[in-house]
Amino acid sequence: MRIPFESSERSSLGVEWELQLVDRETRQLRSGANEILGAMSPDGGEHPKAKHELLQSTIEVITGICGTVEEAMGDLSSTIDDVRAEADKLGLGLMCSGTHPITEWSSQELSPNPRYFSLLDKMQWLARQLQIFGVHVHVGVRAPEKVIPIVNALTGYIPHFLALSASSPYWIGHDTGLASARSKVFEQLPTAGLPFQLSGWEQFEEYMETLIKTGTIASIKEVWWDIRPHPTFGTVELRICDGLSTLGEIGMVAALSQCLVEIFDRELDKGYTLPMPKGWVMRENKWRAARYGLDAEVIYGENNDVRPLRESLAELVHELQPTAQRLGCAEQLDLVHEIVEGGASYQRQRAVAAASGGDLTAVVDSLLQEFETGERNCLPKLEPATAIGKPGAPGAVL
Repeated sequence: MRIPFESSERSSLGVEWELQLVDRETRQLRSGANEILGAMSPDGGEHPKAKHELLQSTIEVITGICGTVEEAMGDLSSTIDDVRAEADKLGLGLMCSGTHPITEWSSQELSPNPRYFSLLDKMQWLARQLQIFGVHVHVGVRAPEKVIPIVNALTGYIPHFLALSASSPYWIGHDTGLASARSKVFEQLPTAGLPFQLSGWEQFEEYMETLIKTGTIASIKEVWWDIRPHPTFGTVELRICDGLSTLGEIGMVAALSQCLVEIFDRELDKGYTLPMPKGWVMRENKWRAARYGLDAEVIYGENNDVRPLRESLAELVHELQPTAQRLGCAEQLDLVHEIVEGGASYQRQRAVAAASGGDLTAVVDSLLQEFETGERNCLPKLEPATAIGKPGAPGAVL
């Protein structure tokens, strides 16, 4: 099976942000996507930058093809202004986190799309639980032979992306004990989660042919890996991130994505072989980031040493700074330091809950406020979670 790859300009950028529609009175998720998107597209067509997602209480906003992180952030902001104006008329607020802290998933309505009804029919209970929200970043790649090596290399940074974005400690009113419950809910689907480590584009085509021929999937869009090739867009798509509540944090993960892909692309041009982590290390590191977030200690190197993820993130930002300067996203990349020191969303949410005596509606209010103002809540830092392992020597997680 031949799968054409529509090559993109190097490091072009696209971002998708899944937003929650929240009733301002009850703080629960409430359907409203049909009305909002209908008002935004009065001719009955599909809006180019705001779309339905699985649930009617969700709207996905997407950018066009952008050259810089700043351009992508401006693109998203413009569309959100339009969505917000229509949501306000319905008494709905906008926010984003990996899960909604209190809403019961069984109360939600599916969007009127045959694709979603087909998913529900095939996956049943697993699909019904998908009341989860994420951020997807596309980065352009110029040739199909580069895509799989870049995907393989990026898997070494799954814990970095997941810990920085982790925002789903709560599930239906309960603290899960995880930094990212969303990542564990989503990977229950048979074609979601960690990507397979393939040898190249031909093996990717062979894998997809097998899935389609055997009726496992209808199209390659139904393979929801944490990092995957997107042949139609000509990109590598990073889907690992939990939903983020501020535009600044969106810029941060977009900058990190763009810089890493740019570096790997240039390394391939020089004839270098990109690193690829061992499969079991990749799986364990993802779990540690999902469980402990920024307090995780991750496995790296040929000797399987461990080191604090915070140290690895600081070193990574330092190494990426020259590339970020060249791409014009150094300011957005620097936000990594602020998140590491001031708290990721899962930590901020727990701090709000602790300050309010466990009232999770206060957590919803804080998320609504962060999205509205673009300012992260400054709260006392929580004690670090108990982490696994001990600090190791410098080096990327590979």
